[in-house]
Amino acid sequence: LDSWKQVYDDVRPHEHPYLSSAASWDAFQGLLMLRCMRPDKVVPAIQAFVSSQMGQKFIEPPPFDLAGAFADSQACVPLIFVLSPGADPTGALLKFADDQGYGSSLQTLSLGQGQGPIAMKMIEKAVKEGTWVVLQNCHLAVSWMPTLERLCEELNPDTVHPSFRLWLTSYPSPHFPVTVLQNGVKMTNEPPAGLRANLMRSYLNDPISDKSFFHGCSKPDRWEKLLFSLCFFHALIQERRKFGPLGWNIPYEFNESDLRISMRQMQ
Repeated sequence: LDSWKQVYDDVRPHEHPYLSSAASWDAFQGLLMLRCMRPDKVVPAIQAFVSSQMGQKFIEPPPFDLAGAFADSQACVPLIFVLSPGADPTGALLKFADDQGYGSSLQTLSLGQGQGPIAMKMIEKAVKEGTWVVLQNCHLAVSWMPTLERLCEELNPDTVHPSFRLWLTSYPSPHFPVTVLQNGVKMTNEPPAGLRANLMRSYLNDPISDKSFFHGCSKPDRWEKLLFSLCFFHALIQERRKFGPLGWNIPYEFNESDLRISMRQMQ
């Protein structure tokens, strides 16, 4: 009993040696025992189990591949960003639109009260001209979701310009049209886990990935140190948010948009 109490009281009970050596059970049976004793540690234990059995890549979120999602799409199929806290795909989408030659004609609209008729006119115009429309925060326009569903159902390959694309962003919501979600190309940009992964994401994303921006400061030594400090500050805020009130008494959202603005201001 004393040994089991040590497992129960351990900060990382899923890594305690007694859990695997106490009986002749395999790793999965050890998970079942942990589920009975410490259900709060089941998630990291399952991650460790999957990593040991299948490989580390199966517990890491896949890279955000806009080009791949775009290649799988067509004019009558919406592209849907399923948003998660701390991750904002808008900057990556705007840069991708510039690379594809749609930067000047891209139309964006944040949905909310009274924005439905404006969004409808934007879609009707883009369908004819073959431009892109981005409707952000669909979860905030609950009353307009049936209209969006009808618009997507009425898109006809014979009448829609082949270059037209409809991009939608939304947090998970029970009010989002199921048919649109099922038929659309779905993407999610999960925030990276850990300080190192956060820093890597910041340095690989726009604008730091742009060489003209990174080398565009007249004081490179100070600039690179300040830039690293800013990215580290952003990563630290994102990581501490995972600990609820222990991390921050009042959650503050210093997201990727804030980081990009801060970089440009600092330069």
